[in-house]
Amino acid sequence: MGMTLTEKILAKASGKNHVSPGENIWVNADLLMTHDVCGPGTIGIFKKEFGEDAKVWDREKLVLIPDHYIFTKDARANRNVDILREFAREQDIKYFYDITDLSDFKANPDYKGVCHVALAQEGHTRPGEVLFGTDSHTCNAGAFGQFATGIGNTDAAFVLGTGKLLVKVPASMKFVFDGEMPKHLLAKDLILHVIGDISVSGANYRALQIEGEAIAKMTMEERMTICNMAIEAGGKNAVIAPDQTTFDYVRSRTNKPFESLYADADAEYYYIKHYDVSKLEPVVAKPHSPDNRALVREVQDVKIDRVYIGSCTGGKTEDFYHAAQLLKGQQVKVPTYLVPATQKVYNDLFSLKIDGLTLSEIFLQAGCIEPASPSCAACLGGPQDTFGRVNEAEVCVSTTNRNFPGRMGNKQAQIYLASPYTAAASALTGHITDPRDFM
Repeated sequence: MGMTLTEKILAKASGKNHVSPGENIWVNADLLMTHDVCGPGTIGIFKKEFGEDAKVWDREKLVLIPDHYIFTKDARANRNVDILREFAREQDIKYFYDITDLSDFKANPDYKGVCHVALAQEGHTRPGEVLFGTDSHTCNAGAFGQFATGIGNTDAAFVLGTGKLLVKVPASMKFVFDGEMPKHLLAKDLILHVIGDISVSGANYRALQIEGEAIAKMTMEERMTICNMAIEAGGKNAVIAPDQTTFDYVRSRTNKPFESLYADADAEYYYIKHYDVSKLEPVVAKPHSPDNRALVREVQDVKIDRVYIGSCTGGKTEDFYHAAQLLKGQQVKVPTYLVPATQKVYNDLFSLKIDGLTLSEIFLQAGCIEPASPSCAACLGGPQDTFGRVNEAEVCVSTTNRNFPGRMGNKQAQIYLASPYTAAASALTGHITDPRDFM
């Protein structure tokens, strides 16, 4: 019996010829990522278990990325970044994307922003590899044909000291997207359809293998959006087989060698679902769960107080480009917050143009709030002074990934998850709006 793509990658990383779902194997890590929220805890456990003077298994395979609670006066949040800095200095970590001047992020050339997007932009996501990260959305990197999954602080501390981790091989679920993508549909709509179909527990500890002709035509950023939200379906990871689009993206960012792997034709899957994307419609996830799906046209009577465009899911360059396409020449009716995922995305807002206008010019002329410093910002709520945090019981349409009570701040706030198209259309009307109304 053949192996799925996830099984192929784990077999290679464990030195085995074959692995099967449910099998517990020791997996060698190609990379470990941690950030300011989980990094201090991971470092503390590492020092406790391996010793105060212990060294990490490989200083070039650890990536430290401050990104969550950065632009805040909260002393504890600031201390978390200090702990990362001290550890990076002590261990001589090669990839530490530091920030010291919080008043002007542009004065910090090493600072990147949101870890999952930065990992890709800096060439750390490569086909056939294993990436562990202390963040549930580490599955984002599965778009590059690698096994990428979030782990806890204790597991991360063990990887820090040994470079390996005991992993149970997940069964694979295959989702095939065929047909021609309508112009009003984005990757966010596809993954919200999946989660709506199988629920937030439908893929518990399983791999989501994403494929089909619609996926093959997608950019890397759109593929990342789909893989990013595998965790919202309960998934251990998501993975898309690498192709020329993958190779072009990766090779333009790193010269490190990699080995592409592919599923066997006779692989076994726990579940298979086919979609004809030409028949799908724009959707939202209503409060308070990512699987509370509704067609946008079914909830157009819902008035909103604000729109938020940002996060690892919906704050990439193409997400802002899509939003700008609808906002150009229009005026927003509600406060519209823009949070670029990374410093590169921020710079793109001031260089990429549509009909002679930069994306930033389009946003500002439409009445949006000026683009913020790149970070996770309000996606995870954060300290009270976090940019875009929902501090009142407001209704928000957001391109982020979770809408549980309190996720973006106030526990009474209502968050509707949507694509950048739907978010932009809703900003223009003050109520949830189908993007087709502006196309």
